[in-house]
Amino acid sequence: MNGKSLEHSDFAHIRKEMESILSSKRYAHTLGVAYTAAALAMAHAEDIEKAMTAGLLHDCAKSMHGSELVAICEKARLHMTAVERSNPTALLHAKAGAYLAERKYGVTDVDILNAIRYHTTGRPDMSRLEKIVYIADYIEPGRKQNQDLSLIRRLAYQDLDSAMEKILADTLAYLRTTDGQVDDMTTKTYQYYKR
Repeated sequence: MNGKSLEHSDFAHIRKEMESILSSKRYAHTLGVAYTAAALAMAHAEDIEKAMTAGLLHDCAKSMHGSELVAICEKARLHMTAVERSNPTALLHAKAGAYLAERKYGVTDVDILNAIRYHTTGRPDMSRLEKIVYIADYIEPGRKQNQDLSLIRRLAYQDLDSAMEKILADTLAYLRTTDGQVDDMTTKTYQYYKR
């Protein structure tokens, strides 16, 4: 392990803190992601503790206001694109969350921090853990938004890269039909995983 994930007692403490700072719906989603990431880690020979830690903390900054997220990213001197600045709650919570995971919750494992940082946009050449958390965020049991969800869930346990490609294609198609702004990193990630 490159650094610290969470000990069992720390995990329980952080879980309680997530319950207190997140809405009940967001907290249920967070638990769903943590446990789905653990199941995917088992299926793909990844560290289960690291997967649960990243899943538990992936949305730790989601309840913050956009101006707070921008301030955290400025303080940490993190690069922000124009699209991220215009939609900070959807996009900057991942970068701010990685910062908080390290500074507030003591996580030093670079792979866990990157899994948190890229769980929204993805990035080319993601680690196995990064893909697991990205996919778990999309397929956890509370998600019901996509008509292809059962296919994606099956793919996730068979081939992480195929699941990434399908999720990214569906995400880009959805954003284009809703006039949502597309972060350039999401497009680059799709191009990387496109077969």
